[in-house]
Amino acid sequence: MNAATAVRWHAPGLATVAAANAPAPLPSVQELQALEEAAREEGYRRGLAEGHAEGLASGQAEVRRVVAQIEGILDGFTRPLARLDGEVADALGHLAVRVAGVLLGCTYIADPTLLADLVREALDTVGTTQREVELRLHPDDLGVLAPHLAGLSGVRLTNDSGLARGELRLHSEGLRVDGTLQARLQSCLDSMLEKVVGGAA
Repeated sequence: MNAATAVRWHAPGLATVAAANAPAPLPSVQELQALEEAAREEGYRRGLAEGHAEGLASGQAEVRRVVAQIEGILDGFTRPLARLDGEVADALGHLAVRVAGVLLGCTYIADPTLLADLVREALDTVGTTQREVELRLHPDDLGVLAPHLAGLSGVRLTNDSGLARGELRLHSEGLRVDGTLQARLQSCLDSMLEKVVGGAA
């Protein structure tokens, strides 16, 4: 090694080493308070966000539960209403049959020839040539119709106070015809319903 290239080593001073190893200065009270306040605010913001999310989820779950309860209640209301619709339709049908029966009965009382035509039609349907037929009528109808029905062979006229005005029953061997207003109107109603149901199918 040569003297020109050699560098002399100097020992570091003690003051420099002591300064490098010295602990960092402690933060001041204001700095500590600022750090504490910043940490508190950060914790508050996080807690608020978490609480908001938790509360929102809880509120949504409660809303779903209440909606399910309301839907159950509404479903409970609609089922009886649907059943009630059917009952009302049946009741209206029966009421219409009753009203028609009353009107028809009044028509037969007002014009006995209509009842006489009905009796002849029923007798033609049964056929009186081969068997004797018993024709049952309300006593008042029998008195009014006697002149219209005179001369019918094979027909025995009978009072039946169980029948209403405008009603009749035919009895013969093995055959019975119910000509009560209720039976005739029910037959018409059944026929109409059959046509409606048959037409819808």
